[in-house]
Amino acid sequence: MKANLFRAALVAVVGASVALGGTALALKPAAAAEQRFITIGTGGVTGVYYAVGGAVCRLMNQTRKETGIRCSVESTGGSVFNVNAIQSGDLDFGMSQSDVQFNAYEGKKQFDGKAYGELRAVFSVHPEPFTVLARADAGVTKFEDFKGKRFNVGNPGSGTRASMEELLGAMGWTLGDFSLASELKADEQGAALCDNKIDGFFYGVGHPSAAIQDPTTACGAKLIPLEGAAVDSLVKQFPYYSYATIPGGMYANNPNDTKTYGVRATLVTSAGQPDDVVYNLVKSVFENFEDFKKLHPAFANLDPKDMISAGLSAPLHPGAVKYYKEKGWMN
Repeated sequence: MKANLFRAALVAVVGASVALGGTALALKPAAAAEQRFITIGTGGVTGVYYAVGGAVCRLMNQTRKETGIRCSVESTGGSVFNVNAIQSGDLDFGMSQSDVQFNAYEGKKQFDGKAYGELRAVFSVHPEPFTVLARADAGVTKFEDFKGKRFNVGNPGSGTRASMEELLGAMGWTLGDFSLASELKADEQGAALCDNKIDGFFYGVGHPSAAIQDPTTACGAKLIPLEGAAVDSLVKQFPYYSYATIPGGMYANNPNDTKTYGVRATLVTSAGQPDDVVYNLVKSVFENFEDFKKLHPAFANLDPKDMISAGLSAPLHPGAVKYYKEKGWMN
């Protein structure tokens, strides 16, 4: 785990300094060695995943002197990347769409035949409606209008890309139905849209989001609804999907409600993550819950009782369960 690598490096540096005659450090190695470092994998820096990771770490680091745990955030390729990195030990925690969590634990879809039975849920966060944006001059009013156009399908390893491919499958489409199926990351697609490099993009994100606000403001990009038989079949078939509405007026140049569907953002870890680390993480969030909700507009309507159940397919980590039972939220 990264924590072990950080700790080993820290001890080595301190030890070397002492060996070179650094008497001023003579009393510090033991205290320094007790520090544990955890990293939360998120997504693009303009997405809400990055904001969630930052909020968790900010609250957790307020008590690092007492817990000995220091938290840091890493911008990554998204959900699938994060789950794989947790499994390999390169990340301690990670943000994941609820569908990706389900598929990883069950060994389905992009994890076909490779069930990650050691995956553990920590809590869920905000809803993530699938959001489609089009250039104002693209002549697009419904998703089917993107056929033959330049469309960003999401970067490989992201939950957005996995969901995009699932939608295309339900529609009977392939990536070849676009004249260009670009694979830009979430924080690149807005600029590409306004620069006329793509005609539209698909993105699973909590709202409001800077990734949507920027292109709707800068170049009048339009929100496109996601509805119809293919969407209905996905919502009916998979428990981690639900209908959603992006309120009219949330973004510039988009006064009407936009109907769509989506998943839920979740925080996951591995069964091997120490109980006290997970316990201290959830405690830092829920003991400062009003502060947490203020750290991003997408958190405003969160309810702790929903967060410990909604969208969670993998078992809850024992460290999280301990705290939730102490609060009386679980039997």
